[in-house]
Amino acid sequence: MSQVVFPVILSGGAGTRLWPLSRELHPKQFIPLVEEHTLLQATARRLAPLHELHPPIAVCNEAHRFLVVQQLGAIGVTPAAVLLEPVGRNTAPAIAAAALEALGLVDHGEDPILLVLPADHVIGDERRFASAVRGAVREAAAGHLVTFGVAPAYAETGYGYIKAGGPTGVSDDGRRVERFVEKPDAGEAAGYCEEGGYYWNSGMFVFSASRYLRELGFHAPAVRDAVSQAHRGAVDDVGFRRLEAPSFSRSPAISVDYAVMEHASGTVMIPLDADWSDVGSWASVAAAGAGDADGNVARGNTILEGVRDTYINAGDRVVAAVGVSGLIIVDTADAVLVTRPEAAQDTGKVAARLESAGRAEHRAHRKVHRPWGAFDDVHRGAGFKVKHIVVNPGQILSLQSHQHRAEHWVVVRGTARVTRGDETFTLTENQSTYIPLGARHRLANPGAVPLEVVEVQTGGYLEEDDIVRYEDAYGRAGSGDPEQEG
Repeated sequence: MSQVVFPVILSGGAGTRLWPLSRELHPKQFIPLVEEHTLLQATARRLAPLHELHPPIAVCNEAHRFLVVQQLGAIGVTPAAVLLEPVGRNTAPAIAAAALEALGLVDHGEDPILLVLPADHVIGDERRFASAVRGAVREAAAGHLVTFGVAPAYAETGYGYIKAGGPTGVSDDGRRVERFVEKPDAGEAAGYCEEGGYYWNSGMFVFSASRYLRELGFHAPAVRDAVSQAHRGAVDDVGFRRLEAPSFSRSPAISVDYAVMEHASGTVMIPLDADWSDVGSWASVAAAGAGDADGNVARGNTILEGVRDTYINAGDRVVAAVGVSGLIIVDTADAVLVTRPEAAQDTGKVAARLESAGRAEHRAHRKVHRPWGAFDDVHRGAGFKVKHIVVNPGQILSLQSHQHRAEHWVVVRGTARVTRGDETFTLTENQSTYIPLGARHRLANPGAVPLEVVEVQTGGYLEEDDIVRYEDAYGRAGSGDPEQEG
């Protein structure tokens, strides 16, 4: 590989079919579903053998920006850029923004190649993945638009299909795309598997930045124009590139398949035989796990007695299953899912019902991550709420006040530096303080170990949007934003 190649990691999905573990503010790409690393981290880690690649360009929802940087940093990956989408507009606009960013990162006249990867896939054979990527880069350097096709293991109706044509003569495995096929019904999918020559569309792509933008101008000019203006108006914000919101919002919401791949000439497919899964449902998560002798896949704090062909994902509580078979059981601190594999695709309907009912369980976990650490809503009652707050070493919350609540802080581990009004003081384990309603205050961890604080809130309104922010180390909004507490 002599070309400049930028991986583009798309991290904007919501993953509602993996509720209750995947939620709007902490979706599946940030969760360790099948191994110790999260899906985002696994996506970045599998690029390591491809030494020729440049650091990745990440594209994510603004609400997830700190998760992206924290999780990539934890595995030693520093992105070339992190682009923030003000609103979700599907993959075609996201890739257009990355293409424009890549062109700005290279010398004038160079045409970088993009390796576009969703952040929420599982690939078991990384050696074969690397080989397929190298073949795809050769095809892209020859001017082709490349996708990866997965030989169907069964008649899946949840994927689009690709009908492969003859060889390209550029790479060993490259096949010309004869046609793209929409998601079929069960009979059509079975026919494709029986006929042969059809592949699942993996949703991963390789092409040069200029070729993609040119095709986008031909087939979806409204996308190209809106994103181009949004990228021109982008501003740097504490290490992120914030795309200009009004322009980006004008882009049609459309996938790269519909916008470009299904219309362009010279599209090529590289077969990918690498144990690929998009883990799009709990059934596919279960299939990706290593089962025991009875076909069970159990993660977390579980006890199984006389159980067969069952997937259990448990949190801190003990989840016991006795004498059942063919179930999927997922337990979190505030929700439990029980379903069967054949119905798992409908789990997203539960999240939709929770959202329409105005309930928080579709949006966030009880434990909420922040750039400085995390907090867990342990308990609430009439006029009070109890939180467990963890502040990472060297981190600091915003200088803020509340209009409707007072707070009591008890340090249970580590050292706290507290700002309250005009005074600043230090608290250690078993010491406490009181933050009156309306007082400006701030909590920081000057130590080398995580700071843990139990916070008791009292007042008539205890929701997360009761915040006025005066200073913030992370460039967050000033007030009233429920995603920006602390």
